[in-house]
Amino acid sequence: MKILEICPFSAGICGVWNRVKQESLEFSKLGHKVAIFSSNLEKSTNKIVKTEAKIDNINIYRFPIKKYPFSKNVMHFNFEKQLEILSPDLVITHLLHPHSFKALKICKNLNIPIFLVTHAPFNVKRNYLLNLTTKFYSFIKIKPNINKFDKIISIANWELPYLKNLGVNKEKIVYIPNGIPEEFFTQKKSKEFPKVLFLGRISPIKNLETFISAAKNLLKIEFSIVGSAEKKYLEKIQTNLPKNIKIKKPIYDIKEKIKLIDEHKIFVLPSFREAMPQVLIEAMARGKIVISSNTDGGKEIIQDKENGFLFDIGNSEQLTKLIKENIKGNKTGKNAINNSKKYFWKNLIKKYETLF
Repeated sequence: MKILEICPFSAGICGVWNRVKQESLEFSKLGHKVAIFSSNLEKSTNKIVKTEAKIDNINIYRFPIKKYPFSKNVMHFNFEKQLEILSPDLVITHLLHPHSFKALKICKNLNIPIFLVTHAPFNVKRNYLLNLTTKFYSFIKIKPNINKFDKIISIANWELPYLKNLGVNKEKIVYIPNGIPEEFFTQKKSKEFPKVLFLGRISPIKNLETFISAAKNLLKIEFSIVGSAEKKYLEKIQTNLPKNIKIKKPIYDIKEKIKLIDEHKIFVLPSFREAMPQVLIEAMARGKIVISSNTDGGKEIIQDKENGFLFDIGNSEQLTKLIKENIKGNKTGKNAINNSKKYFWKNLIKKYETLF
């Protein structure tokens, strides 16, 4: 089968792009021919990247980016002619953004099945103007068209009430969360040290101020921040950084990423918001003590004190206490490994195969 994935980004560190990349690799292993359409912008750094690339047998085609004036996160890129030329057997598009509805229109004209992966863009705090624009867009574009997709792929159970409010037919919804590739279960473990790790995009939504505050309270413990950075935010958090925090460049190689996670005893995700945090389940698969802010995505994955720990968003004192109490280890790591197995991509991809 010829499968096309459409995503705003195909470079950089991004949960949406990571999902697209990993499921595309799984499709390719099963013998499907996979292509990816995206903008030519790298997530977080905003660098312009090559118009074409290849990962294994997957062809990536990138199109010139145009940003909408009302939101820096919503991208506009023209791929309509290329979609018609490619003529895939199936399209999987990601996010409730304009590119998904462009693809929907073309697929319906060509009688191509199209699935939408929502990525839980709900419960987001926006400024007044952007909130008004979002509501208007939902009224004129999302609600009238969302049931035209052949299937709606939900990545988290917490988003189901929001999909219901959009009027999505229940029978169209299929739950397929983000997954973990095989290497996270098979790679030999590296030596562990009593260190604390944040791994992900270095951006305001990740609320690294809380992570840094905890580090200042625990100066004898080494903390690491690793990821691609939004320049202004990186400059902001570097102004008053304690000596026990090291900021490192992003890691793209999966083996090196696993090794980095293995080297740390505790993994922390202090975000203001998470839909279904990929890196959290990756850390769990490696048996880490995981600590997450009480986001919708965090509390769906973590059962507090069973397979990890939760703290109130922005509460650095709670985070400090949890790190201090658990830096020498506990039994939640074993539960985390067992819990993470349900996110194994090799099994999750079978849900797609059933739909195909």
